[in-house]
Amino acid sequence: MKYSVLVVDDDTLVNDLLVETLERAEYLPHPVFSGEEAVEELKRKSYDIVLTDLKMKEMDGLTLLSVIKKMSPETPVVILTAFGTIETAVKAIKLGAYDFLIKPVVPETVEHTLGRVAQMMDLKTENANLREDIANKFQGMIGKSNKMNDVFEQVQKIAKVRTTVMITGPSGTGKEMIARAIHYSSPRADGPFIKLNCAALPEHLVEAELFGHEKGAFTDAKKANRGRFEMADGGTLLLDEVTEMPINLQSKLLRVIQEREFERVGSSQTISVDVRILATSNRNLKEFVSEGNFREDLYWRLNVYPINLSPLEDRIEDVPLLARHFIDKFNKENSLEIKNIDQSALKLLMKYHWPGNVRELENQIERAVISTTNKVLTATDFPPELAIGRLDDGIPFVNKPMKMSEIRKIVFLNALKRTNGNKTAAADELGVTARTLRNWMTENDITL
Repeated sequence: MKYSVLVVDDDTLVNDLLVETLERAEYLPHPVFSGEEAVEELKRKSYDIVLTDLKMKEMDGLTLLSVIKKMSPETPVVILTAFGTIETAVKAIKLGAYDFLIKPVVPETVEHTLGRVAQMMDLKTENANLREDIANKFQGMIGKSNKMNDVFEQVQKIAKVRTTVMITGPSGTGKEMIARAIHYSSPRADGPFIKLNCAALPEHLVEAELFGHEKGAFTDAKKANRGRFEMADGGTLLLDEVTEMPINLQSKLLRVIQEREFERVGSSQTISVDVRILATSNRNLKEFVSEGNFREDLYWRLNVYPINLSPLEDRIEDVPLLARHFIDKFNKENSLEIKNIDQSALKLLMKYHWPGNVRELENQIERAVISTTNKVLTATDFPPELAIGRLDDGIPFVNKPMKMSEIRKIVFLNALKRTNGNKTAAADELGVTARTLRNWMTENDITL
């Protein structure tokens, strides 16, 4: 998203330089040359960010800042001045300035500062959208099964307090969505929701990402950076796949959870934070602890309130609701008008074992929605492989690689055998059309 920036500076050369810098960084700058002109412009149109000089004739930057905070308290204001003192900086920050930059103008510094403003605004926008989308406070979590109703009750109960929660379950079951539901249903909903995927980072970067670092702390540390704990202050930090955290960092994480304080990498200054911890894992935690891959004391600190998500196979009755939910989602995203999903398709989906869980179902629905030529999804909109369904005792175990055509042959022949050769009944059982079954039989020269 391109953010609009109101540039306020009575020095034409500086104003031109700022506009050029912002355009190069893909912002939408609009120049004005006095505080009074800025106020009139803000009455006419809203701007995402204001970048203003401090020392201007008549209305200076601090006065303009005060006016802006009365007109639009949420608009971030960056003060730019050649007359920087600690007292002026403190006063600007107290009045609500986002940051304070010293002239002469350094384009890279301006870009970096506005980049941080943009990140903050992106996060606020994301949080606002998420709060808007969490129907029933469950972040799009759909289900009517007893297992999901139990999870919903747990979320409602635990969201009200700051207790640490460990969310477990197979990949694709929606662990992160439950974490978001807890945060956005909690008193911290207006605070940041920050995520760290412990499995996605090289081991040597995890510590700096968690705790931040000072300039020069290591080879590539060209400037100081806040870590995820600082970013999550006043809100919630999600440690996604926490069991993948390097064992040597687990003691440091334990200390932060216990004492709510830490030091950046390369610094001895202690920083205190108010952060709620949520964690997820797709592993058997007790086994992982017993194998020596995860500290037992950290496990007990994180596992204060456990929530376990069942695989979709164990709550198959939720599939119809989920399917219709995803149809609506992809209709909106792609400006389509798929009306529904018919019973043949639902039977097919409910017979499948969903090793990829809800994420796999979502992918299958998205593929069907964007590729179908019908207004209602049918079994023919899904790949034949789904007809394998839940493998039963009638299908022999073969300890060798098999082509999909070979598997399909076993499945189809067993269905025909169970229905005594009734093609319509066999097709219905498999969740495919009778024509699909007949075509397959013809292609494979099978007659009954």
